[in-house]
Amino acid sequence: MDNEPDTTREAEGPAVPDDFAVVVDVRGVVLVWSDGARRLLGYTPEEVVGRPAAHLRTARLPTATRRHLAAREPWTSDVGLRKRDGDRVIVRLRGTPLLDGRGRTHWVLTPAAVTYSAGPTDTGPAELWDITLAQLPLPVAIYDSEARFVTCNQVMSQAMGLNPDEMRGRTLWEIYPAPPLDEIDRLQHEVARTGEMIYREEQPFRASGEVRDHAWSLFLSPLKDRAGSVLGLSAVVIDITEQYWARRRLAVLNDASVRIGSTLDVTRTAEELADVAVTGFADFAAVDLLESVVQGHEPQPVPPDAPVVCRRTAQRSVLKGVPESVVATGDIDIHPPGSPAAEALITGRGSYHSAGDPLLREWLAASPGRIDNMRRFKIHSVLMVPLRARGITLGVMLLLRHRTEDAFSEDDLVLAEEIAARAAVSIDNARRYTRERHTAITLQRSLLPERLPEVESADLAYRYLPAGPGDEIGGDWFDVISLSGGRVALVVGDVVGHGVHASATMGRLRSAVRTLADADFTPDELLTRLDDLVIRLDREEGPEARSAAEGASGEVGATCLYAVYDPVAGCCDLARAGHPPPVLMRPDGTVEVLELPPGPPLGLGGLPFEAARIDMAEGSTLALYTDGLIEAPGRDVDVGLDLLTEALRHPAADLEEICDEVLRKVRPDPPADDIVLLLARTATLGADRVSTWELPLDPAAVGGARRMAAEQLDAWGLADLDFATELIVSELVTNAMRYGNAPIHLRLIRADALICEVSDSSSAAPHLRRARVFDEGGRGLLLVAQVAERWGSRQTSAGKTIWAEQPLPDGSPDSPHRA
Repeated sequence: MDNEPDTTREAEGPAVPDDFAVVVDVRGVVLVWSDGARRLLGYTPEEVVGRPAAHLRTARLPTATRRHLAAREPWTSDVGLRKRDGDRVIVRLRGTPLLDGRGRTHWVLTPAAVTYSAGPTDTGPAELWDITLAQLPLPVAIYDSEARFVTCNQVMSQAMGLNPDEMRGRTLWEIYPAPPLDEIDRLQHEVARTGEMIYREEQPFRASGEVRDHAWSLFLSPLKDRAGSVLGLSAVVIDITEQYWARRRLAVLNDASVRIGSTLDVTRTAEELADVAVTGFADFAAVDLLESVVQGHEPQPVPPDAPVVCRRTAQRSVLKGVPESVVATGDIDIHPPGSPAAEALITGRGSYHSAGDPLLREWLAASPGRIDNMRRFKIHSVLMVPLRARGITLGVMLLLRHRTEDAFSEDDLVLAEEIAARAAVSIDNARRYTRERHTAITLQRSLLPERLPEVESADLAYRYLPAGPGDEIGGDWFDVISLSGGRVALVVGDVVGHGVHASATMGRLRSAVRTLADADFTPDELLTRLDDLVIRLDREEGPEARSAAEGASGEVGATCLYAVYDPVAGCCDLARAGHPPPVLMRPDGTVEVLELPPGPPLGLGGLPFEAARIDMAEGSTLALYTDGLIEAPGRDVDVGLDLLTEALRHPAADLEEICDEVLRKVRPDPPADDIVLLLARTATLGADRVSTWELPLDPAAVGGARRMAAEQLDAWGLADLDFATELIVSELVTNAMRYGNAPIHLRLIRADALICEVSDSSSAAPHLRRARVFDEGGRGLLLVAQVAERWGSRQTSAGKTIWAEQPLPDGSPDSPHRA
């Protein structure tokens, strides 16, 4: 009746019918199957008779029982049997040998019960002591001074699977030569030698007469005479299996609290949950999350009458390659209505089931592979646990057992629910973080320029890298703004804080910078006005509204670097507010960190900003960046700057290659903050593309200005713009002579547009108004606005400049739309 072990766990407790009887022949084939056997296991005689009895067993017979079988001696033992519905039971059977006429041994299997010999009616203390020892529900054995077996009570005999006569005079190792009894045998000899009691608590193991693992507490006590000499020793064994598994569950719970939720990543958290479940008490664990949870959205209530669609987010197994799974990680898993998984998702309550449970049929039918795997891997117990946090169902955890012999119990369900509850909070936190991070990134990217503008005065390249998954999105930004006169403004900034609020603040500051840049403020004046805006935002949107008298709270702040490059003058004006200094790479390959006046961060107020001017030869490269590029945990800022200057010495002519080289050499790994890198390689507008005239303060000079402008346009091949340009020159020069002061200058610039500028020494800015019917003036700027694509004015150190731009005709050499 031997076969290989089937590692399943049998349920205790069914009453064995009195008429239970089975006859098995010498080959192990069932010959007789009683009605009591049918009622207990569910098989009809037609299904069993003539088939091997080994198919009915769930585990190997104990070693002692197999010895009795080989010796053809009667035996009594617990036997694990498989019911027809897939459940398992343990039955204490007695095997009686039966010889047929040919001398072959058959076996009659009948129920056995533990019996105790009745003591005499008039019992004395000695007899009562013998009865107490014999009927004590704890296994007790007596050994002599050489640690050889003397006697034991019936419970110990049952555990060992041998009667006292079979064990008498033998050491424990000779009785059962298998670990951990070798260590216990050594301890028995030590007690016999020293006369000192020893206590040991053993890990779960299977005794000779047992069909499942038990954990035991062992007391080895010396037996001494009046003189203190050791006559022998007693061995008392206490079954602590329940206590052992209770401590084991607490250890699993503690392990879960430490390992689950180490990151704000939904998938990683689900993987940690599956790892803990498999390490602790399951042979296979799968975590199915609702699709909305994986995407970071708010999950909706699960409908009770529709299939539930989940995504297999994580799965683990004690077997390599997770062969039990029929759903690959990342694929969709559908749970039909009424299945245990769907019920767990709908009701929020877990459940455990045996292999023959009818409630599993719908779930198994949803995937034919599940039925095959249940049989192939002999899965005997299933546990479904919902993942709920803050009253919301996020998914379900599926646990299976096939290697572990014990079936899932109520205690396992309570433990799994506790672990799932903790994990669900971490998953929900990760989901909320994913949603907020996605929102912040979307908002930030929508507020940043989609592509850099094409400007005549500089070649541009940039890199924007949000912080890694472990950190929230920051408020770093950059911009490139075309200004009048062919100039270009370069700006980078960094808002204090992270998340959606930082992104929203960044968007406001970027919009403000664009507005102030259009007004042609100098860099220091622009930062001063931006500082006022940040202070106002801080007072209005801090944790609590603050009055002007209370000042800024510091909750809203930013750093900024603003640079304006003039391709005609070949210089750049820069100012910074608490921002890292820019780095300049000159055409000869030398690299320099520009020592600009530092300036306070935006939002402090009361402190001035200073601008600096540097000369930039054609082909110079200016690098602007945020602190996330050079700062890293454990690395000094100066080290980051040295790495940056070294990377900028990269000889590549292409700015995109230089960007890649900088990030490869300088970027922290992993990045702790957002990173912005903006490179601008300058170009100049030489004398062949700029013409300037000084005009006398005489109305007669207006005609000469028109004529000189027309001649210059003919020389540039822009005769198509003669009429509009003469009109603009006439109106701007007339306006300067009427309302301005000498000296008056006219300048034409051929860049990616035709720019006409008239400067005078008056600081009074013009404004556009609509002239009335009988007004003799007031129409000049209105005509300019209608003819030009853009127009405006800017203050200079000597007065003001009024400018107007016209697009170049298609096909001209500098037109952005040339063929």
